[in-house]
Amino acid sequence: MASIYKTIRSEDIASTRTVLHEAIPLTGTIVSGTYSDNNIKNYSHGMFQSVYDYPYLSSSANHIFDISMGIGEESALYNAANSTQVAKKRNIYNQMAQVLMGYDKNGNINRFDADGDLFTTTGDKMDNIMFLTFSRLLVKDEVQKGTFTLELGVNATYSDPFSERITLKDTGADSDYRVNSPTGEYGILYVSNSAGVPLDGITGSTEQPAGLIYYQAGVAVLTASLFDGLLSSSFPMNSDLETVDATLTGSNIETNADYLRRSVYNISFNNSIELNSTIYFCHLGANEFNYSANPTYLSGSEIKVKNQSTDDPVSYLTTIGLYSSDNQLMATAKLSEPIKKTPATSLTFRVRLDY
Repeated sequence: MASIYKTIRSEDIASTRTVLHEAIPLTGTIVSGTYSDNNIKNYSHGMFQSVYDYPYLSSSANHIFDISMGIGEESALYNAANSTQVAKKRNIYNQMAQVLMGYDKNGNINRFDADGDLFTTTGDKMDNIMFLTFSRLLVKDEVQKGTFTLELGVNATYSDPFSERITLKDTGADSDYRVNSPTGEYGILYVSNSAGVPLDGITGSTEQPAGLIYYQAGVAVLTASLFDGLLSSSFPMNSDLETVDATLTGSNIETNADYLRRSVYNISFNNSIELNSTIYFCHLGANEFNYSANPTYLSGSEIKVKNQSTDDPVSYLTTIGLYSSDNQLMATAKLSEPIKKTPATSLTFRVRLDY
């Protein structure tokens, strides 16, 4: 009986890389409203708030993102006397900045920069920050560049925030992004009017930097001036917190997360999955693999599928095994149906391993 092994030559092996994308829509009704905040989890440490796509006590709930905030050392609010959770807000800013922005040549943590230029400008630093950290379940390998959109309701009336809306998008980031981050690539989030005219001096398609999106890390960084310095109407807050400054200092992180979350009208982006594959081309010549390795193929030293001794041998292929050099089985490919093999046929099977 012929050997069941055949050596695969190097020219019969090919490697490919495929990038797949999946659309991720997150509506404001999921973030706040549909489940009466039963899908919102707050923690005793009070450093961030988690959002789920279903009541988080349910076994079918999936974590979708976290919300937190931070205040940098250069902020006028850094040493505010009335600040709540001041140490935690400072620590969160520093922690996120050192991970996402890294250090300068003197060992100092780089501040978040609105245009990603860390060295030539100082007036565009972002020191009062809201963070949206998306789960790996949604982001997969990374956020696809140029697809991120965050729409926020900013009407001053707390009960009706969505009559005036702004949109943040990483416009043009598919070809214009930054690479000076320890976590990989990131893009600029530009803000524009979406409904009404809540942005001062912004008309039509005019946009200005208002945040950053880190593609591999899956983190969106929003400057708090979105809800104060850039807007003619206030961020929708309760009556005793009339300014963003008061909110950032006088409220805890959980309360600030509630304000931001309840202003989310829509979040959407595409994720990216990099699929690496190795393809093995298994060639079967006319005189190869015409006999089965199954011991039931023979009966009394005669081939069962042959009616007469002059008939050609016939086999049916059902499985392809890939072996190491010492004949250890490494992978198995099952055919969808048995393939007939005779001396009159030559076959090539394409076996693809994804990882």
